[in-house]
Amino acid sequence: MTIGVWILGDQLWLEESALQSCSKINSLPVILIESLSHIQERPYHQQKLVLVWSAMRHFAQELREKGYHVTYAIADDFITPLRTWIEEEKITELRVMTPNDQTFSQKISSLELPCKISLIPNNHFLWSREEFQNWAKGRKRLLMEDFYRVGRRKFHILMAGDKPVGGEWNFDKENRKPPKKNLQTPPAMWFTPDKITLEVMEKVKHLSVPTYGNCDNFLWGVNRTQALEVLNWFIDYRLADFGAYQDAMVTGEKTMWHSLISPYLNLGLLQPLEVIQAAENAHYSRKLHLNSVEGFIRQVLGWREYMHGIYHYLGADYGKKNYFQHTQALPNFFWNSQTQMNCLHQIFTQIADTGYAHHIQRLMVLSNFALIAGLSPQAVENWFHAVFIDGYDWVMQTNVIGMGLFADGGILASKPYAASANYINKMSDYCQGCVYNPKERVGEKACPFNFFYWHFLERHRDKLQTQGRMSFILKNLDKMSQEELSAIHQQVDNWYSQEIQEKID
Repeated sequence: MTIGVWILGDQLWLEESALQSCSKINSLPVILIESLSHIQERPYHQQKLVLVWSAMRHFAQELREKGYHVTYAIADDFITPLRTWIEEEKITELRVMTPNDQTFSQKISSLELPCKISLIPNNHFLWSREEFQNWAKGRKRLLMEDFYRVGRRKFHILMAGDKPVGGEWNFDKENRKPPKKNLQTPPAMWFTPDKITLEVMEKVKHLSVPTYGNCDNFLWGVNRTQALEVLNWFIDYRLADFGAYQDAMVTGEKTMWHSLISPYLNLGLLQPLEVIQAAENAHYSRKLHLNSVEGFIRQVLGWREYMHGIYHYLGADYGKKNYFQHTQALPNFFWNSQTQMNCLHQIFTQIADTGYAHHIQRLMVLSNFALIAGLSPQAVENWFHAVFIDGYDWVMQTNVIGMGLFADGGILASKPYAASANYINKMSDYCQGCVYNPKERVGEKACPFNFFYWHFLERHRDKLQTQGRMSFILKNLDKMSQEELSAIHQQVDNWYSQEIQEKID
């Protein structure tokens, strides 16, 4: 009997479960595959393709140095190189760590191969899928905060006995400062592409399939050593001041104090517990403020684990949810960045250049606009998946369908994250360079975030009033005259008509 292991592009870890299950086999046959058909599902960001393929090639090199018998295939599909490899290596059992994405698990299970296929339980997360299901079943609510507190106790993170360090579980109220003038943000840790990465960049630039953005200024890390450098750089230079301004947005500041580790976590180049413990150790050794350390740890131990667990717990139908029945098509400017709304223009341009935007840019600008403008949740999720360097099915379904667009009707979030231009004006400097007035609801200079916001509240008032935290906001509708509401309706209709005309032109 000959066992072989297929390692997927987001499983780049020497201790991943399929490899672990064969730890006693010398010169274990291993295959990694670059598939062109797989990247045709959506127009992926060029930098995302470079990151994944370069990281795969670097990992294959690392595996060879560790004594594995590695085959690296570049093909149109997965099935052809798999069958060739299985025949040449006389493989009788193919082991694969269960993919994070449900659709790919189904694809593997349906492959017709001349050997047994064994899916080994995924070990890239702190909570196994079974552990999360045991936590979730029978609960009346599936709130992240409840899950997070259990996780803090389970892994004994920032705990003093059975109590949270500092006496509070959550310091988020201290992490919402608007940006002040002349912020002194630390530089990000970037890397000069090596020979392998340059070769991948050339390949991606000349692909015959549709892509998004560009890879000319690709600066991301592509192996575990570089991923650890990014983590250590964040801990040393960014974590101390991460908390207070983590929700702030500033023109020209692409990364602020954010960690930039999500692409590496999602590829397996970093592991969640080492990230969490690095932040915790920094708190104790350097006496860093808890609002920064706890806020960062909550993103990894809380949101990341919770979103992955929810994705598998709720099943394949979750991605089809559309609570508000929104069906508007994605505007062209999501792809070409050409919009007069400065906040959107700045973020779209940033994403095209880097494949990255931080969580408030994603939630309170991009998702917020998509929600109040009535865009199709599925179209928006597909766009997020395509353009973000850390985007995968399990990441984007929960974060976009659930948290960002409230399309699940409140499974994840206690209220929709809908906001007018007032929020963006408070938490950024984007409005200062915009042709629209963040204080006007109607008229030529009215910000679309304003008329879409009030139109959204009125259109969905019946559904929104069942969300307890929305009742105070909805009372403001009663203070608006029918004339103003009619003008808002007209403004929305005019905007949609203009958008449709631009697509025709």
